[in-house]
Amino acid sequence: MIIDILDLEMLETNLFRGHGPKTGRSRVFGGQIIGQALVAASRTVQGRSPHSLHAYFVRSGDPSVPIIYDVEFLRDGESFTTRNVVARQHGQLIYQMAISFMVKENHFDHQAQMPDVPAADDLPTEKERRESIVHLLPEATHRRFLEEKSLEIRPIDPPTPPTHEPREPVRRYWVRTLQPLPIKFTEHESVLAYASDVTIAETALAPHGQTWYSDGVVSASLDHAMWFHRDFRADQWLLFDQWAPSAVGGRGLNFGNVFSDDGRLIATLTQEGMMRRRR
Repeated sequence: MIIDILDLEMLETNLFRGHGPKTGRSRVFGGQIIGQALVAASRTVQGRSPHSLHAYFVRSGDPSVPIIYDVEFLRDGESFTTRNVVARQHGQLIYQMAISFMVKENHFDHQAQMPDVPAADDLPTEKERRESIVHLLPEATHRRFLEEKSLEIRPIDPPTPPTHEPREPVRRYWVRTLQPLPIKFTEHESVLAYASDVTIAETALAPHGQTWYSDGVVSASLDHAMWFHRDFRADQWLLFDQWAPSAVGGRGLNFGNVFSDDGRLIATLTQEGMMRRRR
């Protein structure tokens, strides 16, 4: 369950150890590192919620060993609290993230409108969709493609892997945790941070007729930023509305808005990812 992945072991006041699931992958899922780093920072802050984070992936994570998160206390002000988190494995830095927290305030309020899309309950379940297309993928990927995830994702007009006709660089999908979260669970931003890395970088591949499962693509997350706007629960449907304005020089730039199912804008995110043709 996702809250097990995000439940860090406290080593010191500002030092934490995180573990990941045994998936057989060659590197750690970037969303795991984003989510765990946010949990580490949040556990050094009282009475304030994160409103933004900015991060860089420096090296690939090794899924066979734990990740150590070191939280640096940068500032504790009257309204804002700032933390810096570095993640290390094998004595090397693999990830760095700055996070800002803020007390709740009521001031000006406006937002972008949610696009008109089919409701999540009107779409096939993720299990149904994956079982219907798994035969199109290389046999070596079938097990990973069909394994149960921590999140339930229901794409709107999804591309068919491993390749498809070039299309507009827009991806929209509904997501929520596969299992309900405890009523008193408070780290919904960390769950959303975990989910934010699932498909955003793939948006820039759409105009080139490629997906993560295309043999001709080498990809990795480079940097990641999020802004949290309004309260939400991660076990209720959230709409990711993503677009990619540019791909050039082996990099693709992606943006996204996240809406609750009642139309509130709850977060905005952006990520630049490496995307190269395999040689």
